[in-house]
Amino acid sequence: MKKHEQNTLEIYNSLSKKKEVFTPIKKGNIGLYVCGPTVYSDVHLGNVRTFMSFDTIFRYLKHLEYKVRYVRNITDAGHLVDDADHGDDKIVKKALLEKIEPMEVVQRYTVGFHDILNKLNFLPPSIEPTATGHIVEQIEMIKTIISKGLAYVVNGSVYFDVLKYNETENYGILSRRNIEDTMENSRVLDGQSEKKNPQDFALWKKASENHLMHWESPWSVGFPGWHLECSAMSTKYLGNKFDIHGGGMDLKFPHHECEIAQSKACNHTEPVNYWMHTNMLTLNGQKMSKSTGNNILPDELMSGDSKHISKGYSPSVLRFFMMQAHYRSILDFSGTAIDASEKGYNKLMTSIENMEVLNISDKSTVDINKWKDSCYKAMNDDFNTPILIANLFEASKIINSIKEGKQSINKHDYIILKETINSFVFEVLGLEKQEKKQNNIALEGSVELLIKLRNQARDNKDWAMSDQIRDELLAIGIQLKDSKDGTSFTVSASV
Repeated sequence: MKKHEQNTLEIYNSLSKKKEVFTPIKKGNIGLYVCGPTVYSDVHLGNVRTFMSFDTIFRYLKHLEYKVRYVRNITDAGHLVDDADHGDDKIVKKALLEKIEPMEVVQRYTVGFHDILNKLNFLPPSIEPTATGHIVEQIEMIKTIISKGLAYVVNGSVYFDVLKYNETENYGILSRRNIEDTMENSRVLDGQSEKKNPQDFALWKKASENHLMHWESPWSVGFPGWHLECSAMSTKYLGNKFDIHGGGMDLKFPHHECEIAQSKACNHTEPVNYWMHTNMLTLNGQKMSKSTGNNILPDELMSGDSKHISKGYSPSVLRFFMMQAHYRSILDFSGTAIDASEKGYNKLMTSIENMEVLNISDKSTVDINKWKDSCYKAMNDDFNTPILIANLFEASKIINSIKEGKQSINKHDYIILKETINSFVFEVLGLEKQEKKQNNIALEGSVELLIKLRNQARDNKDWAMSDQIRDELLAIGIQLKDSKDGTSFTVSASV
């Protein structure tokens, strides 16, 4: 019997606003789609939280022995992404600023996105389609929507007719907004008056002469609307109706609302059974913002090169930190919080090391099966990783108690304990074992010796030697920081 047949999984559905028992459309199989990054800049920590949440969900579904097709797209088409169909084209804007091709921007930040996720031990999705690779599918979808009378062409652009759609459907079913609300929140900018209604959104936009990313279509040389790509790619790879669609809560409106409308207009069915949305990540109690400096990038967190932290942290500590909050809760990042997570992570890893040297007895004084059930109960309750982690710390207490001879465990229960801990810590949460302490001690001793030699060089005014030591350490991921209290150092997580 498969593990998923032994477990009843409940998922909070953003569509119904309640937890529902998960029942896949096809027994034993799951179709999962998550909105991926728009690759015009470095992926920020808030994005990482969303992708990490779904990486953990993907991992647990695989652990339950479902066959999962996980599709996560790359937005690389240079859409107008600030609103439903207007604002600055961020990929093109970056290309013009740096005087390079838009696809150079796309390539650079796609590689950077994958690099960060690899460092954080993400599993790759089953399929990672790009918007530019599916222009034909998007054009065909527009043709279908026009043929249903739910879109219209104006001056080479195509718009979805929200009011016409709302005569028989409910535009706002996911976000709980009514047409009046969407009208009040829709802006009419210069050049946008060609729309019938302010809330209508673009399916295809005619490109201006200086727009760098454009394609041929039956209506004009232009580019597809932002919302269209996810509808086209999700249906292509997962079908007209699939199990789970995920993303950040900021995408619920208008992006996911528009996806529902487009898909229903084409296929006359609800496209998704379970909508899942992650909450936001704040920094020191405030929204992250590049303009105010209240921002930190994943690489800065791992290297320690940020004013918000005093040192660098390993990728697994960052994973552990994020999993200590439920994906639907706001998570606040601070130096104090990540320090606490590092201590918790180290405690857990020490317990796993201690588990290897436990004495095996003829009988058990601990109920391992009850503890194991509590781990599954936590994850079956809408992927509740904080409760799972609390249960793992309970296991840590059990291990320490057995090691001290206060409790005992037999071979059968020991095997269950070890397999369950390894499954949830490494397979589901995606954590990796810490470096050996002896290696850390040797590294710290070596760096301290080099700092002493550098200080001697500075005392002797041998600035060339001082700079050489600093620069060569930096080249291998060890950064020196001079202050009035002396010289400290931070080590990149990759060292």
